Amino acid sequence: MNINRRQLLKTSAAPVAFAALGAVSAMSQENADNQPYGLPISAEFPFEKKRVAVLESENAYVDEGTGPVVLFLHGNPTSSYLWRNVIPHVVTAGYRAIAPDLIGMGSSGKPNIGYTFDEHAAYLDAFIKTTGLKDLTLVIHDWGSALGMRYARINPENVRAMAFMEAIIPPGMPAPSYEAMGPAGEMFRSLRTKGVGEEMVLNKNFFVEEVLPKMGVARGLTDQEMAQYRAPYPTPESRLPTLQWPREIPIAGHPKATHDTIISNGAWLIQSDIPKLYFYATPGALNPAPVVQWVVANVPNLETRFLGRGFHFLQEDHPNLIGAGIADWLRRT
Repeated sequence: MNINRRQLLKTSAAPVAFAALGAVSAMSQENADNQPYGLPISAEFPFEKKRVAVLESENAYVDEGTGPVVLFLHGNPTSSYLWRNVIPHVVTAGYRAIAPDLIGMGSSGKPNIGYTFDEHAAYLDAFIKTTGLKDLTLVIHDWGSALGMRYARINPENVRAMAFMEAIIPPGMPAPSYEAMGPAGEMFRSLRTKGVGEEMVLNKNFFVEEVLPKMGVARGLTDQEMAQYRAPYPTPESRLPTLQWPREIPIAGHPKATHDTIISNGAWLIQSDIPKLYFYATPGALNPAPVVQWVVANVPNLETRFLGRGFHFLQEDHPNLIGAGIADWLRRT
C-alpha cells in the first residue's frame, strides 16, 4: 500500500485508459438494448428539485427519502438526471438521497465564473455546508469522483463510505502527454485549442451530442433521454462548463492545480480505510482493465461489482444493478 506520488505518476495505465475512451465510439453503436439483463430503464425524472442559495448563485438538487445521507455527484455533461434510476433503490433501503446539479449544469445557476475544478469544488463545499449534510456516503462518477474524493480527503470526519465508478483517478490520470492518450489525444488537443474547442463544444454541443450518446452509453439513448440532457444547454453560452471540464484534465502536468489534486486523491484512495464500493464494466472508458486491476490490488477496504458490458456512463446502462448493489452494500456497511 505504500505507493507514493512518484509511483502514481509512473504507472502505465493512462495511455490504455484514454485509448479505450477514444475507441468506444464505434463499439457503442453495436447494441441498442434498452433493457440490459431484462431490467427496464426509465427516462422519467420523478423528483422535484429543491434550490438553495450558494455563494453568488444557487444549486438545484434532488432530496428524497429519510435516514443517513447518500450524496450523488455527477460529471460532464450530465446532471442529477443521470442518477434517476439509481436513487429509488437507495431511498427504498432507508436512506436520504441528495443529488445536486453541479454549478452551471443541470438546473443549477450559471454564474459568471470560469468553471474550473477549484471553482466547482468551492461551490460543492458551500452546498454541503449550507444544507448541513453530515456523515456522508458518497456515490461518485467522472468529475464528481475527483470532487468527491477531494472533499473526503479534506473532510474525513464527514465522510463514512464511498461508492465510485468510471473515476478520475491514477493510474488512468493524469496523462503524461497527448501522444500517450492514444486515439483520444487529438480529440483532447482540439478541445483545448482556443477557437477549435469553442466550435466543437459551444457551437456544436460536442459532449451532449457526441460523447454522451455515441462514446459513453452502450444501449443507446432514447429521444426523451436526449431531450433531458440537452435541456440545460440551449445556447453556446450555457455550454461553457462542458468546455472547461476537458480543459481541466491534467495533461503533461497542466493545469497544475487539477494535476496536484488528482495525485493527492490517488494517494488518499490507497491510504483511506473507509468502506469503498467500486463498480466497473468492460471495456470501460476511463477505467479499463489495467485501472481496475490497479484499484483492486491497491485500494483497502474495497468491494467490487462487475456490471457487464459498458463504457463511461454506466448509470445509463446498468442503473438497477448499481442501485441494488449500493443498497445491499449500505445495509452491510
